[in-house]
Amino acid sequence: MKTSINFKAVKPDAEIHNFRKKTFDYIRKELTDKNEYWQEEKISDRILKIETYCKQKSGRKLQSNAMPIREAVVVIKEDTTMKDLHDLSRKLEQELGIRVFQIAIHKDEGHWDKESKEWKPNLHAHLVADWQDLKTGKTLKHQSFHYSKMQDLAAECLGMERGTAGSVGRLEAVEFKIQKKEEELKALDLKIQGMTAQLGSGQFNDLIIKEPNFFGVQQINLDKTTKNYGNAFRLYNAELLKINNQLKAKNKQITELQSQSKELKTEISDLKSKNSILLTDPNVFALEKKKYLDSVIDLLEKSIRYERMKNPDSDRSDNNKLKEEMNNICRELSAGSQIPFSAFQQIFAIVELASELFSLLSFGPSNEQEPDYIPVQRKKKKKKIYRG
Repeated sequence: MKTSINFKAVKPDAEIHNFRKKTFDYIRKELTDKNEYWQEEKISDRILKIETYCKQKSGRKLQSNAMPIREAVVVIKEDTTMKDLHDLSRKLEQELGIRVFQIAIHKDEGHWDKESKEWKPNLHAHLVADWQDLKTGKTLKHQSFHYSKMQDLAAECLGMERGTAGSVGRLEAVEFKIQKKEEELKALDLKIQGMTAQLGSGQFNDLIIKEPNFFGVQQINLDKTTKNYGNAFRLYNAELLKINNQLKAKNKQITELQSQSKELKTEISDLKSKNSILLTDPNVFALEKKKYLDSVIDLLEKSIRYERMKNPDSDRSDNNKLKEEMNNICRELSAGSQIPFSAFQQIFAIVELASELFSLLSFGPSNEQEPDYIPVQRKKKKKKIYRG
């Protein structure tokens, strides 16, 4: 069984969900007693400590766009213990500086399989962690290899296989589904063969009704025998029709999954080729980075316009409140669209671009009649904002 660990900005309702402070419609209440919880401190109390320590250590307030508290969902086994997760927490602190202060093991989430009608548990644990660097007072800075190390530590401490990320993982999942569907198809085919063999065997002789005639000689009662065979064949025909329909559906599913598998293999090949070029050609890397940031800026502009439309009468004259609103927009985009927060930091590092985005949030487009899809306009220049 494979595990994985992935840290993201903690959600406002994390403690309500993690510690089951209210009832949720997607859990099995009778299994909630199997959950386990541990906490060293509340999130609100830890944030206050982080802000105070940052001020003492660096002489500055914690940045408004910082993410000092983060949460990970970790895939676990049925026999994973709280101790195992504490061991993982200790390793994360020793090797990556990540200090876990809340753990919740959930065994009451999952789904009912549509075909087998079996309960498929979604066994996982939530780790809420302090992301502050004790040397600087600021948030920890990790590179891609650090996130890979997290996966290694999770597998090692929980006694599970290391998860596979990205397209390779999705490809393995699709190929596993194909294998399962082919097994189901084979089972259905064997069932049809078995039913066909039964029809040709002599096991239906008991459907023949014999009765004595006037002279006491046993003779076949054609009416009763025909009725028995008619009923039996109707049942078998109905079952055969049902199985044949299932066979067609399984064949269709296998064809679709094989198509997905082919597409994913092509995608992986393209990504490997692209990655090789990105690592060796700085011009290509710069171009791809620019394209990505352009798409993030477009999404940010749309979100700002939506926020203004949703709250048109909000007082945005206070700069601190304006910054907080912009920060919340970026946080929601980061969490909901899987955008690294560092991308927003790069965007707002461009002074002119940051000024225009804040202007859009504060005052709206220069012409309120313009459609929402028109990009932010530079002052004094009627062209799209710089994307570099």
